[in-house]
Amino acid sequence: MNRRSGGAALAACLAACALAASATPAAAHNGNPNMLSQVRSVTPTTQGVKVTVLNRDDRLLLQNTSGKDVVVEGYSKEPYVRIDGDGTVRVNTNSEAYYLNQDREGKVQVPAGIDSKTPPRWKEVSKTGRYEWHDHRMHWMGTGRPPQVKDASERTTIFDYEIPVAIGGSTGAIAGTLLWTPPPGGGLPLGAIFAFAALVIALCVVVIIVRRRRADAAADDQPESTRPAAEAW
Repeated sequence: MNRRSGGAALAACLAACALAASATPAAAHNGNPNMLSQVRSVTPTTQGVKVTVLNRDDRLLLQNTSGKDVVVEGYSKEPYVRIDGDGTVRVNTNSEAYYLNQDREGKVQVPAGIDSKTPPRWKEVSKTGRYEWHDHRMHWMGTGRPPQVKDASERTTIFDYEIPVAIGGSTGAIAGTLLWTPPPGGGLPLGAIFAFAALVIALCVVVIIVRRRRADAAADDQPESTRPAAEAW
């Protein structure tokens, strides 16, 4: 077997591995592929105020075109995000949430002296009327599978949540539900996928080596004058 055919065989093996990996749903960049956070309602109901979930359970996106001021509270009921009626977006850098929400797992050191009693210090970040953030009230913060999940193949409610907000001075909440969702079609776990891909690659390498040795042995048995010329590439 010449080098060209060997390279083609290896390329075919790698393509097969890629196909095997793509046969199951890919994990979102930061979201959990087994989790789905859904916003059920935003109160008080206000035209022009919309909250959506990004990457299944990764971040919340708040959009305000209502002409009213919208304020989202942090974890200690301190003002955290403010989107004014004119679209100006501000964050309170004296809010614990401002620091904790910079990381999906909340693994951020909050500066000393920052707590719910600290007076707000507003920092303007845009005039888009939009703001997105990791909110730890709407996704699973534990490790491993939530205890609510008794059967991984069943869609299961993990918890309901409410994130306090004020719209035009009236208090309300972003209400939602976090769900466990099995992979569509009962896909294999990622660990099994990678193990299968590694096995395929190993088998491909073995096949290539065996074919090459057989080809070399066959060439040695041929008379010198009948052997094919080596390819220069």
